[in-house]
Amino acid sequence: MIGAVPVLLALTFLVTALLYASVGFGGGSTYAALLAISGLDYRLLPMVALACNIVVVAGGTLRFGRSGVTPWRGAILMTAIAAPAALIGGLTPIGQANFMTLLGASLVLTAVTMFIPLHEEQGEEPHRIARYMPVIAAPLGYLAGLVGIGGGIFLAPLLHLIRWDNPRAIAATASFFILVNSLFGLAGQLLKQGPGAFGGALGAALPLLIAVAIGGQIGSLMALKLLPKRWIRWLTAALVFVVGARLLAGI
Repeated sequence: MIGAVPVLLALTFLVTALLYASVGFGGGSTYAALLAISGLDYRLLPMVALACNIVVVAGGTLRFGRSGVTPWRGAILMTAIAAPAALIGGLTPIGQANFMTLLGASLVLTAVTMFIPLHEEQGEEPHRIARYMPVIAAPLGYLAGLVGIGGGIFLAPLLHLIRWDNPRAIAATASFFILVNSLFGLAGQLLKQGPGAFGGALGAALPLLIAVAIGGQIGSLMALKLLPKRWIRWLTAALVFVVGARLLAGI
């Protein structure tokens, strides 16, 4: 257990939630890495990270939905295929070394993809790969459930690359994708570890949940009012890269 949560860790979670929510993400990958660095049992990391994810993206998904920017048909189709895979990923046993390596590598790769410029052109035809996104969503869901994240941070850069939709629609889709995958991934982790482990982890991490709730609300509001903001995206990418590299260096 992480015991008493340091104020600095809670503040880091708040800033992480703000940055991620501002670009439509939940932050689960970085939460998990920060908890790993803090010494929390790796078997509990996915449960705490997924719980934080749910808190952050629930508000963002609601805001995006009310604003009318969510392309529900495409978002629901991809998520419906990815969510069962996230459940299976959450149920899959994985050793500590493999877990840390996979999480760290995912963070570094994600940081690199976040530096790719956003697709801003309206009316430009999507790449032909866009029609296969529901199929591609399945392995993304499995990886998300395995390492305890929502998967939107893998999905969104790919959607930008293939010009799937405009940036706001992609951010909204990623938020919904993360929410549902996090719920299914958490269900898989609960079945694997047991509700007792989740209760203990959640009790210790309650200040972190409060921190991400505050940061997530601010960030999702920024996403609707200020997007696009390249410096927010690049700062988020830098944070992801540093944490991922730190995690890999400690293996």
